[in-house]
Amino acid sequence: MPMKLYSTNHQSPLVSLKTAVLQGLPPDNGLYMPQNLPPLPGSFIESLKPDKSFQEVALTVATHLLGDELSAADLERIVNEAFFFDAPLVNIHDNIHTLELFHGPTLAFKDFAAQFMAKLMGQYVRESGIELTILVATSGDTGSAVANGFLKVPGIRVFILYPSGKVSPTQEQQLTTLGHNITALEVAGTFDDCQAMVKQAFLDNDLRPHYQLSSANSINIARLIPQSFYYFRAYAQLPDKSLPLVISVPSGNFGNLSAGLIAKKIGLPVSQFIAATNVNDVVPEYLQTSIFRPRPSLATYSNAMDVGNPSNFPRMLALYDENIQQLKKDLNGFVYTDAETIAAMQAVYKNFSYILDPHGAVGYLGLQAFIAQQNSALNGIFLETAHPAKFGQVVEHALKQKIDLPPALAATLELPKNATLLENDYDALKSYLLDIA
Repeated sequence: MPMKLYSTNHQSPLVSLKTAVLQGLPPDNGLYMPQNLPPLPGSFIESLKPDKSFQEVALTVATHLLGDELSAADLERIVNEAFFFDAPLVNIHDNIHTLELFHGPTLAFKDFAAQFMAKLMGQYVRESGIELTILVATSGDTGSAVANGFLKVPGIRVFILYPSGKVSPTQEQQLTTLGHNITALEVAGTFDDCQAMVKQAFLDNDLRPHYQLSSANSINIARLIPQSFYYFRAYAQLPDKSLPLVISVPSGNFGNLSAGLIAKKIGLPVSQFIAATNVNDVVPEYLQTSIFRPRPSLATYSNAMDVGNPSNFPRMLALYDENIQQLKKDLNGFVYTDAETIAAMQAVYKNFSYILDPHGAVGYLGLQAFIAQQNSALNGIFLETAHPAKFGQVVEHALKQKIDLPPALAATLELPKNATLLENDYDALKSYLLDIA
């Protein structure tokens, strides 16, 4: 059966994956979620060994989730074209591992989702003959990953909103230098402001005659589905599967963690997830108080996690049928300052010769804190979400040494920036879009 999706606000009809992906948001301003998440066969979990490739793992999970939404041939082609890079599991010390998610073209975990989403949307656009416009807000890595994934895809134009002065210089270069069908909009505000502008555009009837709008943020379900794949790839690479597994996810907008919870729902053998955040601690606070208190985000060294109103929070609750206590059984939250982040980067480099990026450092700290509270041995995995060179200023400040840039990244830094500055006001975005329509 094909995948059916519902809105977390429960005021919109069930839709197909194609409709959910192309719309981005339901008409009731909720978020699309799969109606059914049946468990994977136990035989598949048992077959997960290090020699099973990422593409093999991804194709099995994708086929299970999507059903006959796509032909077997089309889905296999999309998976093979999207995942031309791996997610290696690297031992740091003892039973602590990191899942390196920065081996894609823009050196960040969002390459997995962006490449899959671009191939999937490209398929739908070819089938329907429509012209699609992607509106996406970014706190850093989403923009560059989406720009790279959708670059020169026929029938799709992309507008990327990012907060001026609040992404790293490297991230800004990656999302403002591509041209072609990619347009960068530099907003004089925060990521939350950018995200609010994107959401408002989707609900604006004045834009609909001119644009078929969709999103490439994690509000689009096509982002979360492929992110669930690498959790299974991580499990496959564990050298010893006899110990309970704990996974720490550095978290901002909580799409990555929501994908992990989906993986658990369909059979990933993980006993506990950790939501590790910087001082933008809306979800850890919620896990302590049962009160969701969004607020303006604060700027930190781990800027991709500077989110004060995480949009995927309703998905996390939906996976647990709004049962807060059940969610708390599977999820712990820990919060870290910039000073603690820097100290972790220094300690891991000194003791284990491994260079963490600031987001991975927050994930490492959360994992260590949880393990310290336990009385039995565990397998621990934390996600290293971006290459340290993407945050060279922070890493060099922490380690007092120069970080070598990968060649592709170094080349990007030589290109001229091309971005349009917008006021922090939805009407400014609306006027811009209508003027070029």
